Amino acid sequence: MTRPIRTTMGHMLRLELQESLRSRWFHFYAAVTIGLMLLLIFTGIAESRVLGFTGLSRLLVTYIQITMAILPLFIIVVTARSMVGDREAGNLEYMLAFPISLATWFWGRFIARLVLILAPVFAALAIAAIFGAMKGYDIPWRHVGLYSGLTAALATCFLGLGFLLSAVSKSTEIALGASLLIWLLLVAFLDLLLLSILIKAQFVPEVVIAIALANPLQSFRTASMILFDPQLILLGPASYVILDNFGVTGYVLWALGYPTALGAAFAGLGYWRFSRSDLV
Repeated sequence: MTRPIRTTMGHMLRLELQESLRSRWFHFYAAVTIGLMLLLIFTGIAESRVLGFTGLSRLLVTYIQITMAILPLFIIVVTARSMVGDREAGNLEYMLAFPISLATWFWGRFIARLVLILAPVFAALAIAAIFGAMKGYDIPWRHVGLYSGLTAALATCFLGLGFLLSAVSKSTEIALGASLLIWLLLVAFLDLLLLSILIKAQFVPEVVIAIALANPLQSFRTASMILFDPQLILLGPASYVILDNFGVTGYVLWALGYPTALGAAFAGLGYWRFSRSDLV
């Protein structure tokens, strides 16, 4: 019984990968993701020094901070329109006519999209490592690995959110509007705006920081900082609360596990809603 299911999942993954590789969204996304790394390399940012960061460390810090703004927006906008767009175009009815279970189709598509989203980012990080080796820089392999993990966690979170929005939306316009609104709210609730408003209202600092860290963008941002700034000097007094409650290792594990679990929960909720809705 398990072999046909495994084979069907493999076919679904291969079909989705082939279809997405031919689409314009993937080519544009890969060009932006890898091109951004090449642009940072050619502009000589690795030779500059900011707050003690230089060489490959400086390059990775800059790239990962820019990725935090581009990656979630692209994922949630493209994914939120996927299933509802297929329903409107009639492609969903055609795909579900094949002898394949709904769970296999849904999760096969989720896994394939996650692979395609992460592949250009990992390729860009590999290019940075090759560049660092050619220049004779010390390559922080631990940081490269953790950055890859953090990017995978953030991608899983927003991919799951995109699948949920696509499952509950009635049209592509609603899905697109909701995805942009959620992204703007998460960006607005990064530490500067959130902390300034809530501290001014005299909230307990621990509560303010807990709300900020519930934002997956903020968790990613703080974890990317803590790798090169273990004392979190850039965060100011908020660092004491984070380090006292988590520690460096504990917070990195939180930043890896929390967005991943959140994305899986979003995707699971999206599948539950999708399987009980009018599919066509």
